Parts: sequence; structure tokens; C-alpha cells
Amino acid sequence: MAQFAVKDSNLTAGVEAIDRAHLARMTFGEAALERELLELFDRQAGILVDRMHASDGATVAELAHTLKGSAVGVGAGEVAEAAIAVEQAPTPERLVALGRSVERARAAIARILR
Repeated sequence: MAQFAVKDSNLTAGVEAIDRAHLARMTFGEAALERELLELFDRQAGILVDRMHASDGATVAELAHTLKGSAVGVGAGEVAEAAIAVEQAPTPERLVALGRSVERARAAIARILR
């Protein structure tokens, strides 16, 4: 299985919100599977961020961990980085940054799925 490393915020600077090459590797180039994974991630990301806004710190960290794993799977590096930051320290500022990253990824997914 391909590895999608996320180490620091400089890795995704100027990079697309969804790494299409990574996604293709994860799905063995199957377009239908790519579409399904992107649709699932799109729904899940929205739900998880909404839940984070209504949860306590420990729950926010757990939800961020879940989102991080999903983001890595579809090549959403910026979301994964932001989720790692929230997981480590679930502050309001980090949660806002995660929300922005998710919005960018969801917009990219909408463009891809058109």
C-alpha cells in the first residue's frame, strides 16, 4: 500500500487539495473506486467537522484522528496536517484551520466529481 507522508505544513504549500496521483495509487487506478472514496470522504469530513464543533476536547481529538486517516487515504494532505494539529492540541484556532482545509478539499472533490 502506498504511503502518504505528512510531516510539516511546508509539504502541502501550493499543492492541490487532493493528490490525484496518490488517490490513483490507493485505488489501483479504478475510476469508480476513486469516485466512491471521494464521495465517502466528502460526506465524512463534513460530518466530523460539524461534530468537532459540538464536542469536548478529548472527543475532538478522537474525531480529528479519524479524519486524519481518511484524509491520508484519499490524498488530502492539507486536511491530514490540520487534523494532526487538532489531534495534538484541539484549540479553536486549529479547529478553524481544519475547517478551512476541509472546505478546500471538498471544493476540489466537487470539481473532480463533475
